[in-house]
Amino acid sequence: MPPSVAVLFASAHFLGSAQALVAAVAEETGGVPLIGCVAEGVAGGAREVESGPAVSLWLAAGLGPVETFAMDFVQTASGGAYGGYRFGPGPAGVHLMFCDPFTFPASALLAHLNEHVPGTVVMGGMSSGGLRSGQSPLFLDGRVLTHGAVGAALPHAVVHPLVAQGCRPVGDPYTITSADGNLIVELGGRPPLARLRELAAALPARDRDLLAHGAHVGMVIDEYLADPGPGDFLIRGIAGADPGSGAIAVGGEVEAGQTVQFHLRDARSADEDLRRALEREAAALGGRRAAGALLFTCTGRGSRMFAAPDHDAGLVAEILGEVPLAGFFCDGELGPVGGQNFLHTFTASIALFADTPP
Repeated sequence: MPPSVAVLFASAHFLGSAQALVAAVAEETGGVPLIGCVAEGVAGGAREVESGPAVSLWLAAGLGPVETFAMDFVQTASGGAYGGYRFGPGPAGVHLMFCDPFTFPASALLAHLNEHVPGTVVMGGMSSGGLRSGQSPLFLDGRVLTHGAVGAALPHAVVHPLVAQGCRPVGDPYTITSADGNLIVELGGRPPLARLRELAAALPARDRDLLAHGAHVGMVIDEYLADPGPGDFLIRGIAGADPGSGAIAVGGEVEAGQTVQFHLRDARSADEDLRRALEREAAALGGRRAAGALLFTCTGRGSRMFAAPDHDAGLVAEILGEVPLAGFFCDGELGPVGGQNFLHTFTASIALFADTPP
């Protein structure tokens, strides 16, 4: 059976030869619909290559018809507009998207889809090939783009999406009682900075050190859950604090009435979270073999987080077997949590493709 789609990831070593690489792959695959990007590092099989030159090519059959597309964001007087592709209601499937972090604000697009096209599943990541615009080329069929986003609509694919955020909650949950944009002004009627200091004083030494090196806030996705646990929160980093007012700034909009809880992130939590998510998905497959997987993992993971190499890709192989896998290290990962699409950081977002429909 001929392939329906090709997904191509190349390390930053191919920045200057991206067009030649895409042309060579297109010639070998016979013009199969293709998307991909240049990234800081790539994954293939059970391996992750973070520093050396590497290319990972993933071919999938039986997923057609596949529609590839490009999108752009244009700044306007009222904010901005997205163009190039229109998402519409239809079969669940999945939309794969790879975005330039400098020219394409993916988070706003995902928020729009959550509100206006519910049920749409978007997975992928922000390219990570360079430190400025133009250094993270995107691949679309036989072309190389240096701005916007590329994607592929796979409306008939049977996909099990998982997002492992790698955090664990600590302390008590609180209701935001006052907020302004991305500022949490009050938690349960008190300044959040005061709540954070109280938490630090009550934690054991190891957790206190983790908190000092990077506290995070988890926002409960489903307010109807009686006892939310790991996986039930959308994780956002704390971007700053005002010692005078005690307010804290987080990496995303917040609203009064939301339930939040402070979180810690470390290698052990990240390993446990991904392991738990993969075991849950293995059970959901009901004994069927996963036909393939695409891994979108953060540049802050890999050897920056774990003591041993190949952690995320290796764990997929350990729990699911030697699934054909490709992926890349992202500057932000796209994936659904609680039925809504989000842009994440420090996560492993994995699209598992079932071998046959359930």
